[in-house]
Amino acid sequence: MTKKETKSIVLLGHHLKSLRLPTMLGECEKIAVRCAHDNVDHLGYLLQLCELELIERERKAAERRLKAAKFPTYKTLETFDFKAQPSVNKVLVNELMRGEYLEKRENILLVGNSGTGKTHLTTSLGIAACGQGKRVRFYQVTELITQLMEAREDRDLSRLKKQLAKLDLLILDELGYVPASKLGSELLFDVISTAYERMSLIVTTNLPFENWTEVLGSERLTGATLDRLTHRCHILETAGESYRLQDAKRRRTKNSSSKPNKTK
Repeated sequence: MTKKETKSIVLLGHHLKSLRLPTMLGECEKIAVRCAHDNVDHLGYLLQLCELELIERERKAAERRLKAAKFPTYKTLETFDFKAQPSVNKVLVNELMRGEYLEKRENILLVGNSGTGKTHLTTSLGIAACGQGKRVRFYQVTELITQLMEAREDRDLSRLKKQLAKLDLLILDELGYVPASKLGSELLFDVISTAYERMSLIVTTNLPFENWTEVLGSERLTGATLDRLTHRCHILETAGESYRLQDAKRRRTKNSSSKPNKTK
């Protein structure tokens, strides 16, 4: 390398650092050697560097979106057992994974008993949405209601609502497990009402719709909530017995069969 080339590399490194292009900074010398070997011109060299920078930026952005979503666990569709849950509409799930419902601001409701895979499917859809560049936030319903009530008490409710309004997808998990107070129900309805046709919602519940008054209290509020959620909505049902219960039964059966018979 000549003195002039060395000076150029030093200056290029300085400029790339100032421009905050860390991938191009880290790869520029290596790519330059490869392009020289392959007889690639200066435009091809620049193109390769730009592509690497963009790929790395998108990877980091995807990581940030996943972290911001606060999923309880990392679950993908590849690990969902459709054979154990034949009631789930696999064709519809695969269609939803493509994310067109997000562009249309459509909602998804997953209804079924506890332990039948609702949260797994929901998380898979949320992770796919993150990969498609969407801003996602996962909440258990009780967690969100608690945060809303605390923010209201601290006179910080407006800030929290503005954060929620920036989302492309809001996931509300486990509606129906704990009845909400009158204030909690009203705050939750306000979030759902604000989200209506502005973003997509995914809601999981163990209750049939006619029993939602057990959670939301008022029939009027329940009707208004369902009206907004079910308009332009996809419904997935997860029937059957809990995976965890099935697994516990299998373990008990296995343990019983492995014990030696005792004779008197």
